[in-house]
Amino acid sequence: MNRKDEHVSLAKAFHKDRPSDFDHVHLIHRSFPQVAVDDISITSEMASLPLKTPFFINAMTGGSEKTKQINEQLATLARETSLAMATGSVSIALKDPSVQDSFTIVRKTNPTGMILANVGAGSSLEQAQRAIDLLEANALQIHVNAPQELVMPEGDRDFRYWLEDIAKIASTLSIPVIVKEVGFGMTRETIQQLIDCGITSIDVSGQGGTSFTQIENARRKNREFGYLDSYGLSTVQSLLEANEVPYPYEFIASGGIRQAYDIFKALALGANAVGISGTILTHLLTKGLDETILLVQQWQSELTTLYAMTGSKTTAQTRTVPLYFTGSVREWCDARRIAPDSYSFRTN
Repeated sequence: MNRKDEHVSLAKAFHKDRPSDFDHVHLIHRSFPQVAVDDISITSEMASLPLKTPFFINAMTGGSEKTKQINEQLATLARETSLAMATGSVSIALKDPSVQDSFTIVRKTNPTGMILANVGAGSSLEQAQRAIDLLEANALQIHVNAPQELVMPEGDRDFRYWLEDIAKIASTLSIPVIVKEVGFGMTRETIQQLIDCGITSIDVSGQGGTSFTQIENARRKNREFGYLDSYGLSTVQSLLEANEVPYPYEFIASGGIRQAYDIFKALALGANAVGISGTILTHLLTKGLDETILLVQQWQSELTTLYAMTGSKTTAQTRTVPLYFTGSVREWCDARRIAPDSYSFRTN
């Protein structure tokens, strides 16, 4: 089976609702929202690009006939619901032109939509530009995935120049560059390294959704890396880390987003936008395109309700909704010297 098809099949097989650190993030109710629903806007921005809705379809797939069909459906979903969309890694199409149409179908289907091209952290400037040109992309997403590469039987084994390559790409390209993890999360130290490279849009992409160590381990003969199935920081932990970096940059949340409430909590924890992969992919493969369009529209409606309930007229105001933490999230704050009570007394 094609490796990209294996990834899709395994991602669907392993996807399930599970306990999440988002369940340990709680909103503090205030009885007087003092807003009207008609005055609410759920627009946002990502990498200085406008978003009609504060969540988007994050990087998933491409590289085979099966994934071409999936990408066409995802692009239709994005078009019909005004979502931005990131493709899966375009690197395979740069090596093998015969599979380019599994990526270009996205722009063909959604000619005026916001599309992010995706390449790996070891990609050269020339490869990054080719990926952008192939998709007429509005922004470039560079994924960082060292644990996945190491567990992947045919993965990369040399990571010495990743930061150097990222810095060169960011300083040269004329469109925005976003660096994202692939589900292992980021600490404040990692975020600072990216800022030092000139990156100002960072997707912290935490553990809790699709586990690429689990997927790659399932492809190994002996499956000896099962203990890495849940490796990494959660998305909530990563967002808390991001808030500890005193720098005017934006961050994006992804990893383990299950429904509109998780999206809202991620926004309240400071994210500009929220990327969703596994939940959308599983719904699309099991329920079909029409039902997935309805799901996204339902989330958009629910977010308007949550904004109103918390007195947030705009996405920026969600970042001042008071929160309190319990369980593993509180423990993380203690371990990493993060002041959890500072989130409890915020006001719009």
